[in-house]
Amino acid sequence: MTEENTETKEKKQNKKELMELLEEKDKQIQEYINDLKRIQAEFENYIKRTDLEFRNHEKFASHKLLLKLLNIADDFDRAVHNLENSDMRDNDVLKGIKLIHKNFHKILQEENIKEIKSAGEKFNPEYHEVLKKVESDKDDDVIIEEIQKGYLLYDKVLRHAKVIVSENIKDKNQNSDSQGGN
Repeated sequence: MTEENTETKEKKQNKKELMELLEEKDKQIQEYINDLKRIQAEFENYIKRTDLEFRNHEKFASHKLLLKLLNIADDFDRAVHNLENSDMRDNDVLKGIKLIHKNFHKILQEENIKEIKSAGEKFNPEYHEVLKKVESDKDDDVIIEEIQKGYLLYDKVLRHAKVIVSENIKDKNQNSDSQGGN
C-alpha cells in the first residue's frame, strides 16, 4: 500500500505541476494575445495617421503655385478696376478681361480658395496683417482699407490680408486727458 500511496502522491504532484504549467502557459498566451491586440491597434492608428497625412499633403501640395496664381488674380483685379475707371469702360476688351477675370476666380473657388473678409471687419491677427494704423472716429482695430486681399485654402490661411486699421481718436484723446489731468 505504501507503494500505491507513493504512486498516487507522485501522480497528484505531477498533476499539480502540469496544472501550474498549464496556468503559466495560459497567462503567457493571454499576454501574447494582448500584445497582438495592442500592436494591431497601433498599426491601424498608423494607417489612419499616414492616410490623413497623405490627404493633407495632397490638399496643400500646390501651396506655392496657388500663391503665384493669387498674384495674377490681384493683377486681374487691378486691370478690371483701372479699365472700369477709364474711357475704355464700354470697350469689348474690358468685357473680355472681365470674362477671363470671372473664370479665373471660378477656378480658384473650385480649388477651395476663399477670400478673407476684411473691409469693415474687426482686425484678426490670424487673417490680417496690419500695414498701417490711421486715426479715425471708428472703434479701435476696425479695418478701414484692404491693401491686398487675403485668401484661405480650405480652412488654412494661404495669404494674410494686408490692411489699414483704425485707431480711435476719441479714446486716444480721453486717455491723454485723463493722464494730463492728474
